[in-house]
Amino acid sequence: MREFQENLYEHHSQTFTIDAELYRGQTEFQEVLIFENRLFGRVLVLDGIVQLTQRDNYIYHEMLTHVPLMAHARTKSVLIIGGGDGGALKEILKHPVQQVVMVELDKDVIALSKRYFPEVSSGAFEDGRVSLIVGNGFEYVAQTRRQFDAIIVDSTDPIGSGEALFTRSFYAHCRKLLHPGGVLSLQSGVPFYNPEQLQAVCGRLAFSFEGVRPYLAPVPSYAGGMLALVAAGESHKALRPPIKTLRERFQRLHLRTDYYSPVIHRAAFTLAPRFGSCAKANAIGSESAARPA
Repeated sequence: MREFQENLYEHHSQTFTIDAELYRGQTEFQEVLIFENRLFGRVLVLDGIVQLTQRDNYIYHEMLTHVPLMAHARTKSVLIIGGGDGGALKEILKHPVQQVVMVELDKDVIALSKRYFPEVSSGAFEDGRVSLIVGNGFEYVAQTRRQFDAIIVDSTDPIGSGEALFTRSFYAHCRKLLHPGGVLSLQSGVPFYNPEQLQAVCGRLAFSFEGVRPYLAPVPSYAGGMLALVAAGESHKALRPPIKTLRERFQRLHLRTDYYSPVIHRAAFTLAPRFGSCAKANAIGSESAARPA
């Protein structure tokens, strides 16, 4: 039986059986592999790194989107950087948003996701509230004059084309695009293997955001299983509202989710420091914010 071995972290790898190879090719920006696995269903791999599977992608997408949008509670306009599979877009559209701008670098990832993972987006790309831009996310945030209530960075890891989306200048541009009270969320790898990345991301965010908090999402197909996500906004407290407030918002919206809930929202922030805290990085960032880069 054929196998795919992911070697993202030094001294550790994970292996998936390839029960059927569905696609293998090269886009303008990255190598793509799509295969069937008996446990996870269809698997999307970009440049040798697992991006999503049919079985567990909803955990990542729900936690990346509902946490910031439920914290904000009045989200009307959203910017997505990346997210070519459409999963984050689908979850955002469950909220009463009026407009979503999505900037994805690789048009082929969108096409392949629609073809091989149609249930991940579930027609979200055809929603009239969506404006899709095929282009460079860093350049977009640096040049646009539009503003948003929330920005969701659904990117690959800080390697190759995704590296610019983990920089201090990118976060500074994002901060300028947010309305007062606006929030941002992004992924920062598995902190058990790479706590330095999480601390670096939080430190860079802290130069532009007063509140920066990491939280966890258990995604089995990612090596280690506990993915670090980071939310940023005007205050730490606003990112983790009281449970009563979250329950009221959740019920009012009639959200249908398979993993996210108000209790999980609160718990995800409580668990994160056990794997890597942003406290030190946040303090460094706040202290340095007034100094020139």
